[in-house]
Amino acid sequence: MFPPFLKKVAAVTGAGSGIGRAIALGLAREGATVHLADRNADGLAETAALIRAEDGRAFTTELDVSSEVQVVGWVEQIGSISGRLDAAFNNAGITGPAKRIEHYPLEDFQRVVAVNLQGVFLGMKHQIPLIKRSGGGSIVNTASVAALTGPGGMSAYAASKHGVQGLTRVVAMENAADGIRVNAIAPGWTETPMVAANSQQNPGFAALTQTAIPAKRGGRPEEIAAAAIWLASDTASYVTGQMLTVDGGMTIGGFEL
Repeated sequence: MFPPFLKKVAAVTGAGSGIGRAIALGLAREGATVHLADRNADGLAETAALIRAEDGRAFTTELDVSSEVQVVGWVEQIGSISGRLDAAFNNAGITGPAKRIEHYPLEDFQRVVAVNLQGVFLGMKHQIPLIKRSGGGSIVNTASVAALTGPGGMSAYAASKHGVQGLTRVVAMENAADGIRVNAIAPGWTETPMVAANSQQNPGFAALTQTAIPAKRGGRPEEIAAAAIWLASDTASYVTGQMLTVDGGMTIGGFEL
């Protein structure tokens, strides 16, 4: 049986660590040529080396997803190198500081929204024409359980992730007839460098692993990646405009007996 992404081309932002790295590795193992983007050059190089060590194909680009000029250049590069794009994963994101809204600096709010929401907007805006040239494909955006809840101290992050869900649904509606499916994943507390850093500045966030997650543990990047890759695969061919929550039960609500 052939790997599901054999001869397909995928693009992943935030590929230098965490969920993005796990998505990139998973795609490469399924046969895809993977175009990796991240602001972290060292992380990018590490991800590419891991892929190539398993005889996978990877190309890297240092990228600020909030810059339209840079995003345009990256997508043009994908078209020039690979000639097509079948799946895109708009995963890059930052948390911002943990502060109540009355103390939240405007510049931090704007930066979080620029990366997390504007970055997804720019990604889809310029990926879709190339995906159309390939005859259709799939886009998966990384939202968060913060798109469903209101975590204290994280106003910019929550606002941006609610926005990702809204963008996902609009773009899914606009492109379904062209054979492009657009979905989102909503990871819960996941063991990534970004979450570790946020936990240091927000102890209440770190305590969620024991107090609010029925599974009593954080998720592994590979578990989130598996859900994202499934959404992009042909086995999810009738799924579009949805946000798949992968959180160990964190957003179930209620209580144990």
